Amino acid sequence: MNPTVARPAHPTDRNRTPAGRPANPDGDRDRAVDGLRAYAIAGVVLGHWLVTALVLAPDGALRTASPLRAMPELVPVTWLLQTLGLFFFVSGYASARSLRAAAGRGVDPGPWLRQRLGRLVRPVTVLLGGWAVVLAGAAVLGVPEATLRTAGTLLVSPLWFLLPLTVLFALTGPLSRALDRYGPVRPTALAVAVVGLTDLIGRLAGPDGGAGPGDGAWRVPVALLAAWLVPYLLGIALARDASVGRVGHRRTGWLLLLGGAAGMAALVLLADYPASAVGVPGDGVSNLDPPSLFTVCLALAQVGVALLVRPALAGWLARPDRWRPVRRVNRAAMAVYLWHQSTLLGVTALAALGARAVGLDGVPGLHTVPDGAGWLVARLAWLPLFCLVLAGLVGRSAAGADRDAADRAGVAADRRRGGPVLPRRRMTDSPEHVGQFQPDDRPGVR
Repeated sequence: MNPTVARPAHPTDRNRTPAGRPANPDGDRDRAVDGLRAYAIAGVVLGHWLVTALVLAPDGALRTASPLRAMPELVPVTWLLQTLGLFFFVSGYASARSLRAAAGRGVDPGPWLRQRLGRLVRPVTVLLGGWAVVLAGAAVLGVPEATLRTAGTLLVSPLWFLLPLTVLFALTGPLSRALDRYGPVRPTALAVAVVGLTDLIGRLAGPDGGAGPGDGAWRVPVALLAAWLVPYLLGIALARDASVGRVGHRRTGWLLLLGGAAGMAALVLLADYPASAVGVPGDGVSNLDPPSLFTVCLALAQVGVALLVRPALAGWLARPDRWRPVRRVNRAAMAVYLWHQSTLLGVTALAALGARAVGLDGVPGLHTVPDGAGWLVARLAWLPLFCLVLAGLVGRSAAGADRDAADRAGVAADRRRGGPVLPRRRMTDSPEHVGQFQPDDRPGVR
């Protein structure tokens, strides 16, 4: 009789290779949604790099300028690259699925929220701490105050999204229940109406503000939350499609696309809204500060396009060679967003120092006034270097995040099996072992 007793396969074992790594490391990820997230992050990064010029003044200071002032024909490009609505849409989808999966594992909403917020707080702390040291040192070395203000604004301004995103993360559970009860139309329409109301009050107030309760400052946080709630709700609705209606249907995509585009046209032609999806210095009115009805309509149109291309995008990303870069961008999405302005600022500042050292007034595309097509061509030529520097900045942090996530997944798998939690070393970096856990080789540990 064979003394070896076969151990019944654990459900998680059926999804692992003999080497111990997951048979399908991506699980049931929606590749189309990941593709949309990668496009949203790339749009924000490229948009900032293209519409933010750092002009080198005669006194050696760097000051911001926008090519949209001299080239208003580029405004339609902002509709493609201002992808924050798409970002909040995929965030709502991912949050709803993540919360539902956590509930299936017996994880309460509180720990789920703390883990999700931790992914935001830690990298932001590293970013701000590092730059605080750099800027303090620059001030001691006599860097012009105008340059320090420009740098601080560029570094801090992208962090505004943490406020609405944090609140929406916390509201994911209640919003999901509201969608189950009322469907997606009424909650979304209510959020749109709130944005419209803040727009109306702002216009009645005029440039001096003061309309409505208090001094009118309340409009900014209210509009900020209500505007990005719209795509976030639609993302949750897509994740819960079976219970809230056919949000993912092509007809819904066409309705959102056509309705959003019609709303944008009406607001620009009939209500004197700016046509640019981003703020233009000197205009006095911005569709992003605070988010306006135009921004909401743009988000609806982008979500409509996303729903229409989603099936084809999923098929296109089925090939591993197309999926791998999208997967990498998604893993490093937060680091890419946080460090892209640092890349622009760092390359521009170092190039300014080099230009001054050789007696030049600046480098085309980096320090020159964005006054025409020549500047645009020069800036496009700098984009590959920006991408390389950004990849270097985020590479280490992304690798660390992968190792931490892999270790957490391995510990969770040990606990599900009911056995001891094995001490784990860092994953090896060789391609053949990416994602594979290396148990401790001490005697008795197997």
